[in-house]
Amino acid sequence: MAAREEQGGHAYIGSFTTAGGAGITKAAVDRETGALTVLATTDEVADPSYLALSAEGGLLYAVSETEAGAVAAFRTGGLEAAGRPVPVHGSGPTHLTRYAGHLLTANYVSGSVSAVPLTAEGTLGPEVSGVLRHEGSGPHPQRQQGPHAHQVVAAPGGRWALGVDLGTDSVHVFTLDAAGAPLPHRETALRPGSGPRHLAFHPAGEIVYVVNELTPSLTVCRWDAAGGRLQPLGEAALLPHAPAGDALASEVVVAPDGRFLWVSTRGEDVISLFNVSADGERLSLVGTVPCGGHWPRELALSPSGRHLYTANERSGNVAWFTVDQDSGVPQHGGSLDTPAPSCVIFG
Repeated sequence: MAAREEQGGHAYIGSFTTAGGAGITKAAVDRETGALTVLATTDEVADPSYLALSAEGGLLYAVSETEAGAVAAFRTGGLEAAGRPVPVHGSGPTHLTRYAGHLLTANYVSGSVSAVPLTAEGTLGPEVSGVLRHEGSGPHPQRQQGPHAHQVVAAPGGRWALGVDLGTDSVHVFTLDAAGAPLPHRETALRPGSGPRHLAFHPAGEIVYVVNELTPSLTVCRWDAAGGRLQPLGEAALLPHAPAGDALASEVVVAPDGRFLWVSTRGEDVISLFNVSADGERLSLVGTVPCGGHWPRELALSPSGRHLYTANERSGNVAWFTVDQDSGVPQHGGSLDTPAPSCVIFG
């Protein structure tokens, strides 16, 4: 029987081809259970570790997290390539987002952000329009010897973009100049050694939650959209106990109504659940649940907010959970075996 599709259409899974992954997988989503059914795959580009959709949803963008670094575009119908990959002039791109008519990539190894112009049809322009290289370091002797841009996010309203840098313990706010090159606006320092990895906005758009990989913790910040300013307010621990070993936080997602927040932590292999205050500024840790596998690199919420997904990189599966709408507690429902998954998006 064909799966009934979750509101939002399909799930797209990125994975590491160098670790045996399929590359990009398109799946149907069952609206009632959250279950995934594979429809198509492509390994056209190496290590498509993060994905994003075009504004109209007809194109899928992927980074190629390789030493050379590139982005590629695919038709969502059958995952056919939509043109050739474009070099980003940065090494190890780990994340990308649409912003101001461009595709931005966060290049982890080189510690930079690249901008690739998009055509009117949403396909990739032939060359990058500019690269912003971060500077600085942090106290961690292995992970923070230099900048490591890990995520780029378009802020609500479309005026600013934010870049999270694990190596410099900071979040960069920038825009694009007339030529399409990233133009620095402001840099916000977070606690030294925290290792910020990703962030998510509260639905109201005035609070930002930064997940710190190396601690692991969440930094709550107030966002001033008019001035493009991020102000740290405080930190919250992700675990109710001291980590037993390696505990590397990976992703944060917020419920559509802002009442709950979830964070995945690798090593501990758990999802942390927080209650969120009405103004978004205060978090209360409810507890943790197992992630349904090992090494949850990604945590994603379905468009309806009813199902939560973990891309468990080292156990080779994407697990799904039904979210209790009253308590926010995720209840494990099942999983799809797929080697080395790294991200899940919906469209």
